[in-house]
Amino acid sequence: MRAANGNRQYVANLDAQLVVFLEKSDYSISSSRLETNTVKAVRRVDGVADAGAIYTSSTEIVSLAEPLKVSMLGAEPGRPGMPAILEGREFRGGEAREAVMDRNVAVRSDLQIGDTIQIRSTQGTEDEFFELKIVGTGGWSILFFQPTIFVPAATWGKIRPQSESELASDTPYPNIIAVKLTDPSQVDAMLVKLADEGVNIDIATIETTINNIPGYSAQQGTVQTQGVFTLLIGILVIGGFFQIQILQKVPQIGVLKAIGSSNGVVEFFSGDPDHYCDCAWGWDRRRNDIPVLARLPPNNSISIQWRAFVDRCGLAFG
Repeated sequence: MRAANGNRQYVANLDAQLVVFLEKSDYSISSSRLETNTVKAVRRVDGVADAGAIYTSSTEIVSLAEPLKVSMLGAEPGRPGMPAILEGREFRGGEAREAVMDRNVAVRSDLQIGDTIQIRSTQGTEDEFFELKIVGTGGWSILFFQPTIFVPAATWGKIRPQSESELASDTPYPNIIAVKLTDPSQVDAMLVKLADEGVNIDIATIETTINNIPGYSAQQGTVQTQGVFTLLIGILVIGGFFQIQILQKVPQIGVLKAIGSSNGVVEFFSGDPDHYCDCAWGWDRRRNDIPVLARLPPNNSISIQWRAFVDRCGLAFG
């Protein structure tokens, strides 16, 4: 299940109902880059319970026996965008070199709370290495098909991969803002309200955000196609099985109908004879002890091989 949801896990688990993007970014998380004061403006809107800025990038943990590529997200402790803490604590604010890992990182790396990791980050044209202390473990939060670590926004601004031009700025710009509503049932109304009060922003629901994650639509198309083919194959296999069973029973059904047997008798003897009894034509005084046999026409009879009957029943039910 987690593998199937690998490109939507973090967004789907957000403690929020709406997501704010930069205008004309096509609801792309990576393409969106908001002004730093946008989050404060969103929090002031009536109907918004809280809002949290989210900063996204990718990096690699190189201190492990086998390096692990991860999504590195900047977030604000206690606000939308941070996962629920399952173990340990949230990181401190400011430029604290602390991190919260999601469950995927913990499972893939065997890292424990208190461990120190080293990440590699390209700064301009050079690779630099930074150390972070793991202080907590959050829920499952895969994003962009990678497990995730969370760091303070200010720390993220310092250690994220940056181009030469970005190195000149000390201000981190959030990619998106997760918005938690006072009344989650008012999503449609708040979509309009936030769009009217905001400047240079687009508002999306969680579902819209998920559908615009790169690769998600293609992934879902592949999964749905596989589901359709699996259904068709299942129908063909099951249909073929029953067709063969029916064809094998046609002679037996014909004989039973020819001797005047009722539909109930035909249904009974159309089952697998190996699981009931061996029958042969002839007279047997014990036929009247079995209700189904007693309903056969009087001018026809069945002889039961009782030893075989007991043996077959033992195989069927024992």
